[in-house]
Amino acid sequence: MGRPLVATSQNSTIVTVRVLPRSSHDKICGVVDGIIRLRVSAPPVDGKANARCITLLSKELGIPVSAVQIMRGERSRVKLLRIQGMSEHEIFTKLE
Repeated sequence: MGRPLVATSQNSTIVTVRVLPRSSHDKICGVVDGIIRLRVSAPPVDGKANARCITLLSKELGIPVSAVQIMRGERSRVKLLRIQGMSEHEIFTKLE
C-alpha cells in the first residue's frame, strides 16, 4: 500500500494519500495509519481522478486548489501531496 509519509517544511506539509477512483461518490474516508484515504467518482484517465482528488482535499481543508500539489504517484493509487499553508496537525484535525 505504501509507507505513510508526513514531512513538514517551511510553509508546507507533504502527506501520503490513497485514492480509490470510480467510486459512487466523492468522499474522504478518514486517516488510517497516517494515510489519508479518498474515494473519487472520476476515472483514472487523463488525470481526471488526480484533479478530483486535489479539488476534494482543497474543499475539505478550506484552502485554494493551487495550494495542493501532487509530488509523486500521478499514475498510482498511493500519492504524495504537498499541502501549502497548513501544518500536519491542522490537516489531520480537519480530516478526522
